[in-house]
Parts: sequence; structure tokens; C-alpha cells
Amino acid sequence: MEECMSVFVDELARQRALDTYHLVDSLPEAAYDDITRVASALCGVPIALISLIDRDRQWFKARTGLAATQTRRDEAFCDHAIREPDRLMEVPDALGDARFVDNPLVTGELGIRFYAGMPLVTPGGAPIGTVCVIDREPRELNEAQREGLASLARLTMNLMEARHRERELERAAFLASAVPEPVPVAPSIDHSAFTVAIFEVQDLAGAGARLGERAAERVVLDLENALHDGLRPGSGDSASRATGSAEVIVVLHGKDVGDALQRLQERVFAFERETGLHVLSGHADSEAANERVESVFLRADIALSQQKDVYWAGLTS
Repeated sequence: MEECMSVFVDELARQRALDTYHLVDSLPEAAYDDITRVASALCGVPIALISLIDRDRQWFKARTGLAATQTRRDEAFCDHAIREPDRLMEVPDALGDARFVDNPLVTGELGIRFYAGMPLVTPGGAPIGTVCVIDREPRELNEAQREGLASLARLTMNLMEARHRERELERAAFLASAVPEPVPVAPSIDHSAFTVAIFEVQDLAGAGARLGERAAERVVLDLENALHDGLRPGSGDSASRATGSAEVIVVLHGKDVGDALQRLQERVFAFERETGLHVLSGHADSEAANERVESVFLRADIALSQQKDVYWAGLTS
């Protein structure tokens, strides 16, 4: 029982680590696309992917030579690769490997025979995905190709970290301005108490594929504007979207914000009806007058992650 619990806790931490990057279902980015093109050329294979292992699926942040944007996690070679995060997993011939001989990705139309994947590991040690290459013919990489694939995985993780830090700095600037030292904006509102809420559009990448990337960007701006319009006048409440993200962060002031949250949720419902997109949210209240706003945000982000657990479990049940 203790061993099963350990594995369960590790997976929760791994998923939480992935969620903090807010990359799954994000719009394409040229830097990641370049990495898969280089991986394909380096290894002389038709398919290269940056794969992120989400709850019940693997989702491709970038792909070369493959039309699909995701597969089931229980079919993913990459799900096996992240179980040994410190080494490259290489499968010279999937038909000769008991783990994959009956895998639909091997026996089906894709016809995978060769796979090599290097895990993407966060600074905290969580394996969240891979840079991988695939061929429909058996093969083996040479040592230079293996080292090159490992280098590309490190480069990918560095890009993810840089993007994450940029978002953190932008978020910190907004939160610092949203929760300044108490000022007499509205006497009826206690500015020592506040709530942070995060609203996230789901499957922004899918919207980008259907509508175009610029239209998808405008959709998130529409959500930000709708939430802005739903803020209480004179309250000091504020909302902001991190550049290029699918999330809008809202800060509400005062101890009793139930009505304010409901007002925002009504704006979200209207947005969903108009766009056909789904929005998930999580929020957290400050627990002490001197609690740092960043710690409240992190609890709101965990609440959003938990909502994703429920949402995706419902889609796959």
C-alpha cells in the first residue's frame, strides 16, 4: 500500500509541475517547431515531436512529420520514457519489444517501428515530457545522434523555463500593482483581504487550428475584456492576461467576494455561449492580512489544476 501511495503522490506532483508551465493546449511557437525540425534532420527520421505527458493524453507542443496533435497516454511511448527521466529511451524495433508489440501506434496506420525519446525534466526533477524521434523502419541512433537529442531536450527545457520566468515576472508586476498598500478607494471594502482568481480558456491550440492563431488570440482578449467589464466599480478590483497565454488573472478586494465571483462567472458563461469554448477557473482567498499575494496566486493555480483533473476525468470517463 505504501508503494502505491508513493507512486500516486509522485504523479500528482509531476502533473502539478506540468500545469505550472501552462503549455498544454497553447498556441504554436516557432522556437519549439525549430527544435523538432532539427531533431528530425539530426536523426534522419521523418517524425520528431515535443511531447508533454498530460493527465490521460500526450499532447504535442511541436511536431514535424505528424498531423495528429495528441494521443492517448496509455498508448504513448513517451509515457514509458519519462519513467527513467535521467536517460534516453531507445526502441530499435517496436515489433521486437514486448511493451509495444501490440500497441495501436505500432499495429495501426502510424506503424511505429523505431522510437527514441529524451525526457524533459524540470529543475525540481519532475519529468513532464520528451523530445522524441520516430521512424516507420527499424534503426538505431549513433552516439552523436543520442548526444544531440539529449542536447535538444535540454534546450527545450531551457526555453520552457525562460518562458515560465517571463510569465512569472509579468504576473508579479500585475499582482504587485493589484494588491498595493491599503488605500482609501472604497471605505466599504477591506483591502487587507483579497481573492485571486484565474480563468483559463481550454484547448486554445484547437481554437487556433479552427479559427487561425490571430483569431484565437483575440478570443482570449475578448475574455479579458468581458471580465474587466464584470468588475465592481470603485472596488480596486483588476484583471490582466499574461502575454500569449490562455489565462486571465483577476484580483478582487474584500472579505465577501461571492457576489463578485458570481458576476464574473456569468460573464464567462456568456463568453462560452458566444465562442463555443470552455473556460475553467480556480480561486483562493488571502488567509492573513500580511499574506503575500504570490502565495495566494499559487493556491489559486492549484485550485485551477484540480478543476482540470475533474474536467479531463469527465471527458475520458
